[in-house]
Amino acid sequence: MTSDHLERGALAGVGGGLAYGLFVATVGNSFTAGLETFEHGHGGSGPVVSGLTTTLASVGGGVLWGLLFGVAVFGVGYYLLEPALPGTGATKRLALAGAGFLTVSGAPWLVLPPQPPGVEQALPTETRLAWYGGLMVVGALVAVACGLAYRRTAGRSRVVTAAATLAPLALLAVPVVLAPANPVHGDVPAALVAAYRWTVVFGQALLWATLAAVHAWLGEPATTQVDTDYPATAD
Repeated sequence: MTSDHLERGALAGVGGGLAYGLFVATVGNSFTAGLETFEHGHGGSGPVVSGLTTTLASVGGGVLWGLLFGVAVFGVGYYLLEPALPGTGATKRLALAGAGFLTVSGAPWLVLPPQPPGVEQALPTETRLAWYGGLMVVGALVAVACGLAYRRTAGRSRVVTAAATLAPLALLAVPVVLAPANPVHGDVPAALVAAYRWTVVFGQALLWATLAAVHAWLGEPATTQVDTDYPATAD
């Protein structure tokens, strides 16, 4: 692996993490602060943290997450998987970003969707963590299956290729059916819970899309060159 791959992954991570952190700081934090009023009895107040501190923490945390995903997925992952990714150029990055989103968030959220402050879950934390980790593995395997299906049908019509590529996503219904029930309760209205979840989904989609866009803008990483110039031997 060349250092160029890691550097470009890190730069993409900074760009994606900054966009995500700013989104959380400007939209997510305001939404969460409003929801916390339900957690404290519709008008109670919890600990007050300065807006500047909260903003800096959100942006800094977003950049750290971006760096993690940028180096791991668009640095190491792109180096290992680039020949198998569908499409060319930006399409390859979008495919990799989609696989990352599916693995880290999409598949686990089908069973354990994001919950806002003030909502309590029935399943214990240890059980939820175990299921989340297992669903990440399932998401990664489904993403690989989608890639393999694309390669097998790449020479056929676009409709056939698209249908075959998306078909493995149906496998995600299996863990949804097998997962234990996790009833939740709290004072937050259902409409606000749904709005909170879509806000989180949008934030994660923004993170992965920006990672892909920045990485594509940086261009293809340099490949390792093999020196074929050998010293001349004496006659």
